[in-house]
Amino acid sequence: MRRLGHHRLQHPKQGGGLKNMMGRLSIAVVVLLICTVSLLLSFSSTSTKADSRSAAYRSQINIEELWRSADFGGWKPSSAPRSDWPPPPALSESNGYLRVRCNGGLNQQRSAICNAVLAARIMNATLVLPELDSNSFWHDDSGFYGIYDVEHFISTLRFDVRIVEHIPEIRKNGKTKKIKAFQIRPPRDAPISWYTTDALEKMKEHGAIYLTPFSHRLAEEIDNPEYQRLRCRVNYHALRFKPHIMKLSQSIVDKLRSQGHFMSIHLRFEMDMLAFAGCLDIFTPKEQGILKKYRKENFAPKVLNYGERRAIGKCPLTPEEVGLILRAMGFDNSTRIYLAAGELFGGDRFMKPFRTLFPHLENHSSVEHTDELVGNTRGLLGSAVDYMVCLLSDIFMPTYDGPSNFANNLLGHRLYYGFRTTIRPDRKALAPIFIDWENGRRAGFDEAVRHVMLKTNFGGPHKRVPPESIYTNSWPECFCQTSPQNPADKCPPDDVLQILSGRLKSETTDDLKPLTLLNLTVSEAER
Repeated sequence: MRRLGHHRLQHPKQGGGLKNMMGRLSIAVVVLLICTVSLLLSFSSTSTKADSRSAAYRSQINIEELWRSADFGGWKPSSAPRSDWPPPPALSESNGYLRVRCNGGLNQQRSAICNAVLAARIMNATLVLPELDSNSFWHDDSGFYGIYDVEHFISTLRFDVRIVEHIPEIRKNGKTKKIKAFQIRPPRDAPISWYTTDALEKMKEHGAIYLTPFSHRLAEEIDNPEYQRLRCRVNYHALRFKPHIMKLSQSIVDKLRSQGHFMSIHLRFEMDMLAFAGCLDIFTPKEQGILKKYRKENFAPKVLNYGERRAIGKCPLTPEEVGLILRAMGFDNSTRIYLAAGELFGGDRFMKPFRTLFPHLENHSSVEHTDELVGNTRGLLGSAVDYMVCLLSDIFMPTYDGPSNFANNLLGHRLYYGFRTTIRPDRKALAPIFIDWENGRRAGFDEAVRHVMLKTNFGGPHKRVPPESIYTNSWPECFCQTSPQNPADKCPPDDVLQILSGRLKSETTDDLKPLTLLNLTVSEAER
């Protein structure tokens, strides 16, 4: 008797069952193949459309957006201390005096001054106002007093280091005695440990040390955010040009901006950079001889192949190449351009194609006809004015930012100064495009240039990668957010100055000027 709900399994005949099973399996395989092919075709079609849309997007650059500051993503510049920051020691507690001689051009000296302040802080030393070398580059004896606002420099850094204008004399056994600084040649990119051992030992022994030369003599990458922020305080707050330089620079900016937006370009097509890069073949035999002679006298011997260096973007962009990049990006011939450059090598034959593309070219001498500038076009004054105009311009474009201190410092300053737009050509990626252009293969040139340029950063926050330094890109150490995901990025309290003033017990604070989070080198000139 069968139980309810229980059925006995019927066994079909062996042969017929196998055939039926194979038939069903074949149908399933066919259906699977059809679905797979349909899916692949659909995916291919979708990908093609997506790639097409992406390519169309990549070929467009919004010029109007470039005239405005880059997207800052909620970040703002801030170099104030965010952790315990004791005041500098009293003179009686200082380990000694630090003298430095900053060699090189204006911007190499600027970085050296920042390093000098940090070195004094590290060694618990009193800094003697840095000396600016007058012989190695500009042959200009203006010195620190002739270029920078000394009073502002000392006052701004009073929470960080003690600064004196010269080493004072001391009285010993009833006699007045001068402290003679012990001279040391510091190693290049010296680590902090060198300053806290070798240099400090000599300072304690002699009472003062004199570090010369002092260019690139302190490591740039330091695993201490507060030390990096001190560099930013020096660079973007304390180092302010003298009032007459600020006024002159602002006058040029006002005249340029009275006719609308303007762009500044650091056209690094000068003899020293061309000789350094070894890019000679585009010049006449006579010009090549001049460049070779300059290279032999100023740089270490090295065999350089122009073709190889050209192919990997190691040569400065020619003026014509700069013009072709801007035209491909969408700038028209009404664009006003301020040129920050020394004497261009090769004469007008290199400038003529650029001027044909962009006829509205200016420099500080053509905008501001002052005797002071005319007599100091190639000196520290001319470089300082160029720096300020480039800092305040709507767009800045360096054409050779590799070893250029001028361009690198400006990139960092403009980033700190509200993420102002910069155009940084990727010379390595552009090199094969220009080589094709020179060889007559010009189809698709503009699109290829735009494709390269859209992959570059236009001035927004981005991770610092070699060869960028803290002076080229101080993000994130010198920036903060009011509502950060990372607590280390939180902005310091609004009363940070009152806190620091309270700790500085040995000095009066009645004459302190508020150091706002954006009190930059340009603050007075813009008022």
